[in-house]
Amino acid sequence: MEKIWDAKILTNGGPFHQQLELELAEYLDVEFVSLFSNGTIALVAALKALKICGDVITTPYSFIATAHSLLWNELNPIFVDIDPDTFNIDPKKIEAAITPKTQAILAVHCYGYPCDVDAIDEVAKRNNLKVIYDAAHAFGVEDGDGSILKYGDLSVLSFHATKVFNVFEGGAVISRTAEMKRNIDQLKNFGFINETEIDAVGINGKLSELNSSFGLVQLKHVKAEIAKRKLIDHRYRELLSSVEGICLPKNPAKIENYSYFPIIVDKKFPLSRDELYEKLKMQEIYSRRYFYPLISNFSMYSLFESSLPSKLPIANRTADQILCLPIYSDLTIAEVDFICEQLSKLSGVV
Repeated sequence: MEKIWDAKILTNGGPFHQQLELELAEYLDVEFVSLFSNGTIALVAALKALKICGDVITTPYSFIATAHSLLWNELNPIFVDIDPDTFNIDPKKIEAAITPKTQAILAVHCYGYPCDVDAIDEVAKRNNLKVIYDAAHAFGVEDGDGSILKYGDLSVLSFHATKVFNVFEGGAVISRTAEMKRNIDQLKNFGFINETEIDAVGINGKLSELNSSFGLVQLKHVKAEIAKRKLIDHRYRELLSSVEGICLPKNPAKIENYSYFPIIVDKKFPLSRDELYEKLKMQEIYSRRYFYPLISNFSMYSLFESSLPSKLPIANRTADQILCLPIYSDLTIAEVDFICEQLSKLSGVV
């Protein structure tokens, strides 16, 4: 903070902002990072940068910002169902939903579980579609070929306070070319090319020097943070694997970030997911029904034809069964044991 104050540069792409972009690019093994004030504005700008209009095929199983970014760009979301194992958009359903109005696919790496990027890429190339990945959960996640942020035309990260790597509030767009990075950097600064010229309807999406400095500090600790989360994940799996009615999804990533620990509460469990949620809360265990409700079931989206529950059976079922258990680096193994003990008791196992 003293360095920021001495330099008298508080925002507008100052030295900490530039340094964080470079260090993130190296850490994430990507070429071009454009920092933003938050992940939602980053999504809005990414869609604008690709000059998309018309229909965009997307998932109903995500945080509301994914779909809101489409409406902010006056785009029409077309929801398709998800894969039951990864919770990500089902490439087969994408193919079936394409019409002459379709211009892009907006997919989400849900919980940091990689999408079927090869299948999505094939569909996109065959139909001349742009691909944007909402990678808000996927910081540092890799598949067999490296960072999953390298897929698609653009990937968007969130650095919100709830994320594995955060700057309290922030986000980023990952570009594949220097030209696209310049375009995005102009869009987040009102569309300015230089001091006196503007060539696009931009927005104010810049990340401050203070947030950037937080990011530089956080980046020194993120590997240790992820390592602690890994231990918690493994302990949950060890203790819950035999609890009937609790299903433990497996992340297909080669390198995970353990950002969430979702469980599926199926019909074999004696309580519904909502009943279990309330019982845990009574024990001061604060789980999260994430994502519930589905985006497609919110009133502003329920009028879209693609939002009909009959067209999204897997997503609707998952939204009614999913529960994310607490996971953060300060959570102790003793606390994990207590959570698992309560789940075992509620399942009828003493």
